[in-house]
Amino acid sequence: MNSLAPFTQRQVDYLHRARSSWFNVAEGGKRGGKNVINALAWCIELDTHADRFHLAAGVDQSSARINILECDGYGVKNYFEDRCRIGKFEDKPCLYIQSKVGGKVVFFAGGGKAGSEANIKGYTYGTVYITEANECHPDFVQEAFDRTISSSCRKIFHDLNPKAPGHRYYTEILAWHDEQQKLNADYGYNWEKFTLLDNLSISDEKLREVLKTYKKGTMHYDRDILGNRKQAEGLVYPMFSDVLHVVPEDKMPHNRHQRSRAQPYEKYYVSADYGTMNPCVFILWGLRGGVHYAIDEYYYSGRDSTPRTDGEHYAALCELVGKRDITRIIIDPSAASFITLIRKKKAFAVGAADNAVIDGIRECGTALEKGLLKFSSRCENTINEFGLYSWDKKKTEDTVIKEDDHAMDAVRYLVKTLKLARMQGAA
Repeated sequence: MNSLAPFTQRQVDYLHRARSSWFNVAEGGKRGGKNVINALAWCIELDTHADRFHLAAGVDQSSARINILECDGYGVKNYFEDRCRIGKFEDKPCLYIQSKVGGKVVFFAGGGKAGSEANIKGYTYGTVYITEANECHPDFVQEAFDRTISSSCRKIFHDLNPKAPGHRYYTEILAWHDEQQKLNADYGYNWEKFTLLDNLSISDEKLREVLKTYKKGTMHYDRDILGNRKQAEGLVYPMFSDVLHVVPEDKMPHNRHQRSRAQPYEKYYVSADYGTMNPCVFILWGLRGGVHYAIDEYYYSGRDSTPRTDGEHYAALCELVGKRDITRIIIDPSAASFITLIRKKKAFAVGAADNAVIDGIRECGTALEKGLLKFSSRCENTINEFGLYSWDKKKTEDTVIKEDDHAMDAVRYLVKTLKLARMQGAA
């Protein structure tokens, strides 16, 4: 069994309150130890709970297994080492546990989509742990509450990263339970916020390295580091600068090294946001010295001109690439017909992009902060979008305004898919 790092007083207090609380919520910044402390609190309950069936859930089954069962080696499987095994119960994936008071069955479920609550009906669960609860569909979260009503000792655990203060999870769920706790000290609602400083397994040196990748005053710093709820507003990439990130064409590596025998770039990529009526964007990238340079762009709007076919866009892609050896075309997953055409032509390796929007935006911001992205002055449309791409402040969910975003999507596809700025252990 892996040994846990020492706990902070805040973590110890949360654990103690969890023994007498039926609804336990660990909120806070990334790598703040909330999954570890919640998994431990849940395992303590599982080991002595009288009921047989329990539920581990997340946006999908994979997140439930990774965040709750595995939890970087400190989850349920670690606590019940040599007392648990993965199996199936009535064709449903589960974890069998031999607790101090008998056998337990922990089911896995994904709750990120509308209708997913149907996956957990039919059982009464003694306890439920939902990871990333504010990412799950509200009907699923409510059904999980309902499925524990007849538990012999009702226990629900949630963990979550902060969102905008007006997010429906806060207004529709937590606000009511918080009010009940204020009216009755014995109500049983246990909420705590954890930050990076609560994770004592992170060395001071590592902590300083992490903090260098976040800019103070940004939404991501407030949420991921300070663990605060923060409304997304203003420009998505306020750190973008013409001085720091735009390179005059004559200063680009392929022009500065045109007389050298050395290759100007180590690798070439194209990232693409495909559209027929909406703008179609291809960005040609060259990697040199750890920096990805946007060498050139293709930007064509079918709304402003005559719509082009897949074949015409493919011809434009070939013209943009020229004779360069492209490592990969990275394109949005929805462009099925264009991906099929590229594969049929057999000239380029092509793959669907990782389209995780919010995480991708955060990683793009980090890449810009660290100087990992540079843009030729030729990429006028891409540069222009950086000055327009904004958060929709009218929404309680983290939502970008769906205008002036096609080049921004293409940039995000490159960064997210190649994991250019992903901090180790940032999940």
